[in-house]
Amino acid sequence: MNITSQALTERLQACLSPDFVEVIDESASHAGHMGADDSGFGTHFRVRIQSDIFTGKSRVSRHRLVYDALQEYIDQGLHALAIEVIETP
Repeated sequence: MNITSQALTERLQACLSPDFVEVIDESASHAGHMGADDSGFGTHFRVRIQSDIFTGKSRVSRHRLVYDALQEYIDQGLHALAIEVIETP
């Protein structure tokens, strides 16, 4: 499995054209939890994102856009994704 913060960032940039995106690999702090592997990388991520594409959409719709953009990685073993959508001023 080769899921990295950089790969997720690139996919989100390509799919959602964000004004801001930050992807943090939090896998190491989830060692021993369900979905974590022995590497400590590539299973648990936090996404902070701001994009005009989210304007006027519900929280569920915003999260669905992020999940849809990252579906390939979810299929590869991305286990947990915390999503923080930053409101566009």
